[in-house]
Amino acid sequence: MSADGTAPAPRAIVEALLFGTDEPLTVRQITDIFGMPEEGEAPAPVTPEAVLGAIEELNREYEQAGRAVRIVRVAGGYQFATKPEFAPWLGRMMRERSRRKLSVSALETLAVIAYKQPVTKPEIETIRGVNADYVLRTLLERSLVAIVGRASTPGRPLLYGTTREFLKHFGVNDLSELPKPREIDELMAEAEFEVEKRLLAELEAKRAQEEGQEEGGDGGAREQDGGAEALP
Repeated sequence: MSADGTAPAPRAIVEALLFGTDEPLTVRQITDIFGMPEEGEAPAPVTPEAVLGAIEELNREYEQAGRAVRIVRVAGGYQFATKPEFAPWLGRMMRERSRRKLSVSALETLAVIAYKQPVTKPEIETIRGVNADYVLRTLLERSLVAIVGRASTPGRPLLYGTTREFLKHFGVNDLSELPKPREIDELMAEAEFEVEKRLLAELEAKRAQEEGQEEGGDGGAREQDGGAEALP
């Protein structure tokens, strides 16, 4: 419902659906969504012709307003896309993004995909315990992972796998060159051992320093005591 309590116009709903989706929506999917009211709401069915008409109207508005986006037909469905003349600027944006370092969460997600692929988003989220929407979108934008199919489980979720860009990014020829889980555990154990050694060394140095200060203070006190005894 809008602010005044009325339902949004079908054309606006179609625009919102296509703006919010991360994969093309078919006309059938859009009409199905219109036929799925919330509890207490009456169904607001639309015909496929009405959906196509809304898309045509929206594209005419974008053209007249000089907007950079259009609704295009892709893989049997529809989604937003930028006009070709903006490709150079989008390329610059992608290059700028590619220069950014991967975050810890991105590296963790990438590791799950690399070792479990093909893997679904729910499986990734179960392993990591957090939502993976943003990280997956980032990895897809940087071409480090790709959609490689759909699982045969209910809902047919998308399957993700690593790409050639992933191999190039980490300097390996194929996935067999990735460290084995056992090797990673050994490296982590060595790293933890080194940290522990460094912490122990720092604690030992601090303790020695404190003991030296105490000895210096005791010596000063003894001198003062001796001086006091020499006084008549």
